[in-house]
Amino acid sequence: MTSHILVIAEKPSVAQSIAAVLGAREKKDGFIEGNGYLVSWCVGHLIGLAEAAAYGEQYKKWSYDSLPILPQEWKYTVAADKKVQFDTLKDLMHRDDVSEVVNACDAGREGELIFRFVYNTAGCEKPMRRLWISSMEDEAIRDGFSHLKDGRDYDPLFASALCRAKADWIIGINATRLFSCLYNHTLNVGRVQTPTLKMLVDRDAAITTFKKEKYYHVRLMLSGAEAVSERLPAADEARELKTVCEASQAVCISVVKEQKTAAPPKLFDLTSLQREANRIFGYTAKQTLDLAQTLYEKRLLTYPRTDSAFLTDDMGDTAAGILAMLCGKLPFMEGVALTPEVSRLLNSKKVSDHHAIIPTMELAKTDLSGLPETERNILTLAGARLLMAAAEPHTFEAVTAVFECAGQIFTAKARTVLSDGWKGLERRYRATLKTKPDPEDSEENGLLPGTLSFSEGQIFDRPTAKVTEHDTTPPKPHNEASLLSAMERAGNEETDPDAERRGLGTPATRAAVIEKLVKGGFVERRGKQLIPTKDGINLVCVLPEALTSPKLTAEWENNLTQIAKGKADPDAFMGGIEEMAKGLVKSYPFLSDEKKDLFKPERAELGKCPRCGSPVYEGKKNYYCSNKECSFTMWKNDRFFEERNVGFSPKIAAALLKDGKAAVKKLYSPKTGKTYEGTVLLADTGGKYVNYRVELPKKRK
Repeated sequence: MTSHILVIAEKPSVAQSIAAVLGAREKKDGFIEGNGYLVSWCVGHLIGLAEAAAYGEQYKKWSYDSLPILPQEWKYTVAADKKVQFDTLKDLMHRDDVSEVVNACDAGREGELIFRFVYNTAGCEKPMRRLWISSMEDEAIRDGFSHLKDGRDYDPLFASALCRAKADWIIGINATRLFSCLYNHTLNVGRVQTPTLKMLVDRDAAITTFKKEKYYHVRLMLSGAEAVSERLPAADEARELKTVCEASQAVCISVVKEQKTAAPPKLFDLTSLQREANRIFGYTAKQTLDLAQTLYEKRLLTYPRTDSAFLTDDMGDTAAGILAMLCGKLPFMEGVALTPEVSRLLNSKKVSDHHAIIPTMELAKTDLSGLPETERNILTLAGARLLMAAAEPHTFEAVTAVFECAGQIFTAKARTVLSDGWKGLERRYRATLKTKPDPEDSEENGLLPGTLSFSEGQIFDRPTAKVTEHDTTPPKPHNEASLLSAMERAGNEETDPDAERRGLGTPATRAAVIEKLVKGGFVERRGKQLIPTKDGINLVCVLPEALTSPKLTAEWENNLTQIAKGKADPDAFMGGIEEMAKGLVKSYPFLSDEKKDLFKPERAELGKCPRCGSPVYEGKKNYYCSNKECSFTMWKNDRFFEERNVGFSPKIAAALLKDGKAAVKKLYSPKTGKTYEGTVLLADTGGKYVNYRVELPKKRK
């Protein structure tokens, strides 16, 4: 019997690329066979931690009394829609001719978890090896298979992934059930999403409480340049200074010339790619991740879920080859002579699981115009960033002239570009964009192009002056670009400098966190802006600081990084998580009635009750009077409307309450079988049921 090596990838498209390189060509049901290999796939997360209800009947209903839920023996479930593929993998693992299994799932913490859940749940005990690659190019796959690692070397990484999954489950399920039961409203609480929501709520509060203030500058006109005063809080003070200056002398007290350098940008990690794609194209973080993943699976881009902005030291020749190819491939590089400085891009010490995101040589034989526009945008953006990162620095001369007039200091600034460097490439790339993004604050903002030819001691008699009025501006609402930056930086002061993952979440999960907050109704998108809803603001207000501060996540990530390195004990970490869940439940035994109603949906009043004048609201099955003493109720399934094939809509109900009648376009006549336009009258006699009738058209005389 010929022995086979079973290779398990994370997705079908990746499995196909691997199979092609390994020479496996024969497509079977759920796997590809050939050349001594069986190549199959997982379809993302096939197996997950079981729902709370799996641990006992008492957990099926959400109740305060059943908390905290702390599984002692963890249970796992196969996703219902992926059972067929799991069974295929299980059968393959147990085939007599399979001698070993290769984990070819994505090379990171989650990829490790996906594979191990399948391997363990299937009860597989065959030798396991690990493929660890950063690109789907044929050469990278071949090289990866010639350097397969022992799967057990990655046990600490799996332990870290498992701790992350279990801790998220314990805190997420207990906190979500606890606060949902207390407030009688589904409130999703999560280790990463709740502090992210807090950042949006804090920004919203800063905007709401902001009070606009005016301030003033006095500007002196000196030899074609403007010298500007410090900020002045009062208009009369500014006008007085202007008057005094125009009767005085302005003396140049210093001229400073500095040569400044704006260093080229770093290569993209996932978060910076998502930020830039949001700023330039308006793509959400999830859209960018999905596009980058598609390009990775098409072999055109390297692995996207990375937090590194450098390439490894051995990639110099690869980078040089790709740069040369991009110069000929990207239209905006036409006629540009680039001498790339590749060494600046290399630093193995700053590469964790994967190097920075760059295009691959596969692009050389790809027709860019054949790609969907969205994919082309991301690929070109990554190519443009690689070119800029390897280009010369941008250098300019900044001149600052300082003047004294009427006892006040005035400053004039200007700059002259000495060498365009990477900014020339950026300008060329920007010129190809349909919409021009807002420029980011940069080194030379506030410096006007031009020269200043002043000398120390130079005097200007009675200079012309003017006053300009300005307003202080509130902070801007977060968009995805600024929120991703804030998530990346959150809690950094509490994070071990060696922690590979800092901030809230990981580059791979931040997009999903934002989507979850929007889907849960705690945040809404308004154009590019992300604005917390009333429920979002209330949720942050009622939760303890431990759940809304990024400190918890920072501590977790520190611990998880140490576990992944084999330097910390997973059991000790989980013990701490369980204690936290117990403490949380003990801290919130009950709420006052007033607080319980905090998340009650605001009801829109449809009109006034014809019997008692109280507001009438819409229920699931009826329109009811809010006065409990009054029995006025209009049922949505009333036979009058059903017989006439009319849905009893809120619009009809509101008209009946306001005018006692409602015009209805398509009333069905059971007698004639035709539809007609008519007016329905509210014929309430004060009984248990409300009556209606159709107003007959008046007969013409």
